[in-house]
Amino acid sequence: MSETSPLKALAAGPARRQGPRPTPPGPIVPAGSIAGRSLTIVVAIMSFLACLTLGAVTLVRDASLDWQSDIVREITIQVRPIDGVDTDAEAQKATNLAASTPGVASARPLSSWENAQLLEPWLGSGLDMSDLPIPRLIVVELANPDAVDLTQLSTRLTQEVKGASLDDHRSWTDRLKAMANATVIIGFSILALVFVATVLSVVFATRGAMSSNRDIVSVLHYVGAEAGFIAREFQRHFLILGLKGGLWGAAGATLMFLVLSFLFGRSIATPEGDQVSALFGRFAIGPTGYVGALGIAILIALMTAITSRLTVFRHLASIE
Repeated sequence: MSETSPLKALAAGPARRQGPRPTPPGPIVPAGSIAGRSLTIVVAIMSFLACLTLGAVTLVRDASLDWQSDIVREITIQVRPIDGVDTDAEAQKATNLAASTPGVASARPLSSWENAQLLEPWLGSGLDMSDLPIPRLIVVELANPDAVDLTQLSTRLTQEVKGASLDDHRSWTDRLKAMANATVIIGFSILALVFVATVLSVVFATRGAMSSNRDIVSVLHYVGAEAGFIAREFQRHFLILGLKGGLWGAAGATLMFLVLSFLFGRSIATPEGDQVSALFGRFAIGPTGYVGALGIAILIALMTAITSRLTVFRHLASIE
């Protein structure tokens, strides 16, 4: 005896059973159809791209916050050489004044060789810097940037130290904030475009998969199955497909970021690794990126299920 199909079991109704107990009918929607596998692949690819974009945006945002935090916690005092004035003594006076300011962690004047290293890209190496009117630079580390009154400190330096001026890197911070915000906005715009493309791809792929099951929907409708029952069956089927594809895509993107983080972590001592580390840290997206990838996978699965449900109801309305 051949296995009873789901449609024949529904169409036969409560017929009298004879002989051995028949095999329970399988699922109404075939689980391993070509359309279903194609939809899973499409969802996985689009989920991978969406999670990849989200991870890149998270990297840029975290890196920009680290840059801003580092710049805000450091200021520079410059003491210009003046004829008849001991520049080293004025630099030491400025150092003591900065170190005694509330909220300052440390103040340290740069040595002669450190100044030479700063000027080496422009003046070259091996030059005698003693005859050049080079300003003395003092690096000030702030323990609590909010507790330091930079305006008052600048005024005191101008009044008490000859040739001194304060650079709080505010212009650089503003430029960095503008660049970082623009980069994050562009990243989120790309993420929105990728997500819209994901929505359209899932919608068309789901409709294509539904078209191959149109006969099943029609037969179930003609034998008296309720529209809600049919829609739930298809919704459950496509929810599983969408969740499977979404999780595969999210897992692929997560694995890619983990591998990149591991590789960059091993090359952290090389010049190239140091440059990448200065831009993106350790190339780790953090908990926000992983939670976001999981959220994208679940959202895509729900979107696939809702699309299939609406498609079923629309088809049933067209045949009534």
